[in-house]
Amino acid sequence: MKELTIISPNKVGSLAIISESLGSVGVNIEAISAYEMNNKAVFRILTTDVTTAVKAISKLPEFTVSEDEIIVITLSNRPGELGKITRKLANRNISLESLYIFGKKNNETEVAIKPSKSDFGKAKEVLGIK
Repeated sequence: MKELTIISPNKVGSLAIISESLGSVGVNIEAISAYEMNNKAVFRILTTDVTTAVKAISKLPEFTVSEDEIIVITLSNRPGELGKITRKLANRNISLESLYIFGKKNNETEVAIKPSKSDFGKAKEVLGIK
C-alpha cells in the first residue's frame, strides 16, 4: 500500500481544496492525518486509487504530492499491542516517518507504518513481513 504526502501552504481551506479535488475525481480517502510543520500544512493520505489521486493533486497550484510505500499490519485491539511492535522497531534502531491507526474491525486494529526509506526492509523483517 502507498501513502500520499501532500504539502501545501498552511492556510485556511487547504484540506477543503484537497478533499474537493479528490472527491471530484471519485477518489475516496481511507485514512488521513494532518498537521503543521515549518509553516506548511502536511497531509498523509491513504486511498485505494493512488494514481488518480496523484494526478488530481498535481494540478493544484502551491500543492506538492509524493507517494511512498508503507507497511500495513493488523494488531489485536487490546492495550499494549502498539507498544510491542514499536519497541521491536526501536530496539533495532528503526526510524519512523509516520504511524497511525486507520481502521478497526471486530477485535483488530489496522496500523499504517512508514519507516524511513533506509530502514524499510529492516522494518519489514522485524515485523515478519515478506
